[in-house]
Amino acid sequence: MAKIVPLFSGSKGNSYYIGSGTEGVLIDAGRSCKQIVNAVEANGLKMSNIGAVFITHEHTDHCSALKVLAKKYKFEVYASFGTLHALETGNKISAETITNIIENEVSIGNMLVQRINTSHDAAESCCYRIIAPDGKSALIATDTGVILPEIHNAAQASDFVVLESNHDIEMLRNGFYPFMLKRRILSDKGHLSNDICAEELAKLVNCGTYRFMLGHLSEENNTSNLALRTSSDKLQEQGMKLGSDYTLETAPSEAQIKTVIF
Repeated sequence: MAKIVPLFSGSKGNSYYIGSGTEGVLIDAGRSCKQIVNAVEANGLKMSNIGAVFITHEHTDHCSALKVLAKKYKFEVYASFGTLHALETGNKISAETITNIIENEVSIGNMLVQRINTSHDAAESCCYRIIAPDGKSALIATDTGVILPEIHNAAQASDFVVLESNHDIEMLRNGFYPFMLKRRILSDKGHLSNDICAEELAKLVNCGTYRFMLGHLSEENNTSNLALRTSSDKLQEQGMKLGSDYTLETAPSEAQIKTVIF
């Protein structure tokens, strides 16, 4: 059985393990090497299970541990051409690390990892869909200002979806962030709001996808309860009931013992 283990998700850093108890991959490495190793092992996994690290983009909250992690465990790293170039020029990856450009999809062990582009203020950002040996699939899609058609299609084809629900618009507008940062987050190259996420979830449930996790919640401009309520209210408006028509939870910002079978 394939599983997702959300190690960290949020403003302080992001990293997910996807695979089985014997093989898997990391999606992003946005905390310290020690924190990621401790979180992996706390969930009953071994670092030797990890076949590669896939990076969505070069922002620090997605790659801060990459240089140390890849060097220490000899992981190969996969990312888009633009992201790899940004990692190299930003000294966020060691020269001796084996890097691979992922254009469309690649096989890692018995899994297939597909790249899907996102709309973010990074060099060439993307998200990833993982197909397990049994055919089950999961998508992790965060750090995008809009839902591109390819993201929607990948989510519609997946059995489990982690979708960004970054901020409450009013909390962000009335908060302490500088105007330029607020504008960046609200732009088409920023982050998904609770409202946009909720609208997408309603579309996906109508298409037959019904298992969701909300990811990359802002600590300053959102709460777990608010994100969950915004999505569940939108789905309820359309006659969809939590628990019977769909499942919904939030990814933890800090390491927890948490596994989702998909």
